[in-house]
Amino acid sequence: MTTSDAPLLVGRQGDVATLRFNRPGALNAIDVPMANAFLAAARELAADKSVRAVLLSGAGKGFMAGGDLAVLQADPVQGAADLIGPLHEALTVLAGMDAPLVAQVHGVAAGAGLSLMLQADFVLAAEGTRFNLAYVNIGTSCDVGASWALPRLVGLRRALEIAMLGDMLDAAEAERMGLINRVLPAAELEAASMAFAQRLADGPTVALGRLRRLMRTSFERDLPGQLDAESAAFRECAMTDDFRLGIDAFFAKKAPQFTGR
Repeated sequence: MTTSDAPLLVGRQGDVATLRFNRPGALNAIDVPMANAFLAAARELAADKSVRAVLLSGAGKGFMAGGDLAVLQADPVQGAADLIGPLHEALTVLAGMDAPLVAQVHGVAAGAGLSLMLQADFVLAAEGTRFNLAYVNIGTSCDVGASWALPRLVGLRRALEIAMLGDMLDAAEAERMGLINRVLPAAELEAASMAFAQRLADGPTVALGRLRRLMRTSFERDLPGQLDAESAAFRECAMTDDFRLGIDAFFAKKAPQFTGR
């Protein structure tokens, strides 16, 4: 990890890169330095082809309470631009990577924190975690991709309910709705999240990248268009070392040892 007073702690465990929001005294509310650090880290990870999974978490008592309202109070329009700009660019960069994104969530995920969580491919949450999109409670619409992710995850009517009522959800309800993948005892969350990310990092990275993009863009195409996209992605995977390793392992009746290439 980098120095403990940095707004974002960037680390590495094998093929897994870790990003930890680090304003625990403010429940990791995003201020401008954190937003800019997140963008810089996303660019760095995207340029590093040895990264095969990314694990996102928050320091202290919660994942993230949302944007720093003090920034917005001081200058609503410019403050919003200074926060949203780098956050949106960072998510675009991360979405373009082959490496899957896993969110390790505890305490609270609210506002932009929930929006960020929704962009992950997988979410593991601690028992007792609370979730609230919250934007409507301060009189604004959402950002950080919530309006893109929510309808895809839970359907339009449920997405409108979550967004427009601004109610708090508990972990069991979030899992039932499909907002998160798994609920775990708090004491097990960190180890389980790293193990989950490592399992992905041990997989065929190019194939995982093609799969995540096929799934995320499938709503934008008709069936013939999606079939064309699948065919193109399959051809790209067929040219990788991992595809050959997978085929050879199948005939050898052993587990494949993928390299990510």
